[in-house]
Amino acid sequence: MGNTRLGLTLALALLACGDDDAGSPDGGGRDGGARDAEVDGGGADAGAGVDAGPVRAGSGAYFPAGTMFFQEDVSGVAPSPDSDAILGSLRRAGGWGNGDRFQIDFSIEVLEADASTPLRSFEPTDDFYVPDCDLSEIPVPVGGAIEGETGYACEGDGDCHLIVHAPFENRLYEMWRANVVGDVFEGGCLAIWETDRTYDERLRGEQCTSADAAGFPIAPLLFSADEVAAGEIDHAIRFILPNDRVRASRYVRPATHGTRTTGDDDAPPYGVHLRLRADYPLESLPNDAARVVARALQRYGMYHADGGNIALTAQSDRFTTAKWEDVGLGPRDLAALTVEDFEVIDHGAPIEVTFDCERVP
Repeated sequence: MGNTRLGLTLALALLACGDDDAGSPDGGGRDGGARDAEVDGGGADAGAGVDAGPVRAGSGAYFPAGTMFFQEDVSGVAPSPDSDAILGSLRRAGGWGNGDRFQIDFSIEVLEADASTPLRSFEPTDDFYVPDCDLSEIPVPVGGAIEGETGYACEGDGDCHLIVHAPFENRLYEMWRANVVGDVFEGGCLAIWETDRTYDERLRGEQCTSADAAGFPIAPLLFSADEVAAGEIDHAIRFILPNDRVRASRYVRPATHGTRTTGDDDAPPYGVHLRLRADYPLESLPNDAARVVARALQRYGMYHADGGNIALTAQSDRFTTAKWEDVGLGPRDLAALTVEDFEVIDHGAPIEVTFDCERVP
C-alpha cells in the first residue's frame, strides 16, 4: 500500500469540512436529502424509514469500450522473451498459492447505487494512505455487504472490500478494510474511479496504491455468474499470488504500485499479465462454465493485483441474477490449470517500488 499514514485528527477535521482528499473527484450532483442515513453493521437496513428495495449487483463494462488495459484482446500478442524464465521462477517457488491449486474465490461483492442511496462519511484507519487514497463520502446501499461478510461489519479480519458502482454519477468506489457498525464507519484506502474518464498508463498516479496493491480497479477485473450465464467474459481477470513468489519490490505496467515482495530476480513482478496458452485443450475442462472463463483467459488474460493464496477472483453471486450453482461453476473447476499452461505478456521493464505516490490530477 502507500507510503504516508493520515493522522486521525486531520482526517476527522477534513471530513467535518466536507473536503475530499487531494486528487479525488468532487461530490457534486447528489441529492443531499439522502445523506448520512444510518447503516446497520449487520447488513439489514440503512436508516429508519428508507425503502431501498432489493440490493442490485454492480455489473457491466464500467468504463467505455477501448479505454482501459483489461479490455484489450491479447490473443495474438507474442509472449514476452522472459516468459519461460518468469514462469520457471514461479514454478520453483511453488506455483500458485493454496498448495499450487488454481482455485476460484467467490467472495467479493459489487453493489450498485443510485441517486437515492444513503451517503456515509468514514473515519480513516491506519490503512488509509496519503496521497494515494481518497477522502470522500460513499454511497452505501441498504442491505448490502462487504467482501466475506454477511453485512457491512468486518468481523472476520479479511480484506473486507466495500465496492459500490454509482453509474448515475460515473463513479466506482472501492475501499479496502471497510467496517460499518451502527453509526460508526471506519475505512482503509478508498479509491474513487471516474468511469467516464480515459486514464493514461499512470492510472490514478505513479507509485500509488488503490483498494488493490497493484493500483488497479477491482470490479472490472472480476467475472460474474451473469457473464458466465451469457456465455462470454469480455475482459481480463484479477488474480493473486503469495508475496514470496513475486519479484522483490518491483511492479510492471499497467500496475502503478507494488509491495515489499521477496521473490527472486526472475520472479513475476507485481501486475504481471499472464495469458492461457492458445493450445490449451478446453474440452478437458469439466463444464461449459469453466470453458467460458478459460476462453477469457486465452483472449484477455489475467493481471496480478494483490497478495494472497486463492488465485482467481470472481464476483459473489449474492446480488446477481444468475447464481454460481445454476451456471455450474465450482471453486476447483479450473484446478487443472498449471503455471506452465500460461504465457507472460510483455508490458515493459519492471519499476522499483518506492511508495512515493504522485497522484494524477
